[in-house]
Amino acid sequence: MSMGIIGRKIGMSQVFDEEGNVVPVTIIKGGPCYVTQIKKEDTDGYYAVQLGFEEVPEKKLNKPELGHLKKNNLPPLRHLAEFRVKKEEIENFSVGQKISVEIFKECKYVDVRGKTIGKGFQGVMKRHGFHGGPASHGSMSHRRPGSIGGTTPARVLKGKKMPGHMGNENVTVQNLQIVKIIPEKDLLLVKGAVPGSKGNLLFIKKSIKKEK
Repeated sequence: MSMGIIGRKIGMSQVFDEEGNVVPVTIIKGGPCYVTQIKKEDTDGYYAVQLGFEEVPEKKLNKPELGHLKKNNLPPLRHLAEFRVKKEEIENFSVGQKISVEIFKECKYVDVRGKTIGKGFQGVMKRHGFHGGPASHGSMSHRRPGSIGGTTPARVLKGKKMPGHMGNENVTVQNLQIVKIIPEKDLLLVKGAVPGSKGNLLFIKKSIKKEK
């Protein structure tokens, strides 16, 4: 459980470290986010902070969403997400509070969650890395999966690697090193790649494993 922020992937670039080595980085626009709701154990059964991200015209939201935000004098926000926090941390937040990338100033690593690029329906060679069948003339099985079940148990077992939908899944990349924070532009530079294409919605949290 750790506090985080909602952001968008701007793209990839590179920076040079103190020794002159090239470091590949992903540029993320993190926030600014607004605290839209505080959840506590006595009312909701757990402790969490709900954040809103990306101001939009009112017509982009439905009435329940607008009512939820207007009740707390907040602007129309496209995305809402919860971040679980500890009991002792909940008092540090209040409805309407602005959260920026500066919350990562004291940490060195973050975990980033987002949706991977969708690749549609793919065969076993691309989806699972199968080697394929014989490539000789007339084999008719260059890219086929081969046998998917013997006479016993006379059925296809669950979990069998088969052709199917590939990508467009929620993935978390852990322990990404923070290279630079630019608070005045709401930018966060992390070493390496994050899920999805440019403009992808991301959820950035303080690293659970590395910080420990």
